[in-house]
Amino acid sequence: MVAGKPIAPVWREEHLRLAVEAACVCLWAWHVDDDRFEMDERAFELWGLPWSDKVTFEELSAHIHPADRDRVRAAFSATRSVAGSYEIDFRICLGDEIRWISARGQGADAGIVDRTMFGIFLDVTGRKQAEEGSELLAGEMSHRVKNLLAIATGLTQITGRSASSVADMTGELMERLTALGRAHDIIRPLPGQQGKAALLGDLLTVLLAPYDETSAFSGRIRVAVARMGVGERAATALAMVVHELATNSVKYGSLSSAEGFLDVSSKIDGDHLCVIWAETGGPPIVEEPVLEGFGRRLIARSVSGQLGGELSYDWQESGLVVTIRVRQDRLGS
Repeated sequence: MVAGKPIAPVWREEHLRLAVEAACVCLWAWHVDDDRFEMDERAFELWGLPWSDKVTFEELSAHIHPADRDRVRAAFSATRSVAGSYEIDFRICLGDEIRWISARGQGADAGIVDRTMFGIFLDVTGRKQAEEGSELLAGEMSHRVKNLLAIATGLTQITGRSASSVADMTGELMERLTALGRAHDIIRPLPGQQGKAALLGDLLTVLLAPYDETSAFSGRIRVAVARMGVGERAATALAMVVHELATNSVKYGSLSSAEGFLDVSSKIDGDHLCVIWAETGGPPIVEEPVLEGFGRRLIARSVSGQLGGELSYDWQESGLVVTIRVRQDRLGS
């Protein structure tokens, strides 16, 4: 104890080495006059480079993601004149793999020794992926809330066209909203419901039930698809696509009109199943719309990533025709 304060432990070189290894910290030394880097073995492994006693800044830059390269070069140059600690996060490319690296050090030549600056690299790929996942989830949730509000408005209009009284409208609307809740459970399976497969036709029937003019299909919405099972993951992906298409149809397409019809059919194309969504009788399509927005990106990613397929849009004068082409071997998963 010194003046009532505890004595700080003396960190020996072996202690520091163990701490660096435990934290997976990669060490670098930057020779500022010739842009040459010296790095420890772990840093070379992080960058996917063979061991060398030195590597130039340009050689490292060649592995930085093209979208980040200029930003990183400018940031490193700025550290020579900006005082204080800095942290630069950027992506590097290792073949098809993308890694996130955080470079940290002190600016304005603080701690410089013999024209050499010192700092660390950290692999922050896991954190960045988690952040991207959170941003995607937040965007998806925001999109879903907006869609549900639009659907509720559309269902109210559909119900109002056929109801003969306020009481009838109330009861029918409650049934539609309850059916919508069941459809939403398919899009986001409830805990304890994992692993249950469904028939493709049954899946589509449940998803589209809230939008039909009556509680039983009477011709406004027709579903005629191949009899085949759909696993949980594939059902979730398909449900997301159908939910998005139905939402857009209620807003702008055939389901927004009392005279509109929707046909959902399928055909086998080699190793793929094509689900065909065909709308007729809705507002006339004057010109092909520009497909943008979170919803379109979301379902395109679901079809390509989870079902190994693709979406194609055909804006016919009579209505939109969407072909959902998926691999048959992905449907059972």
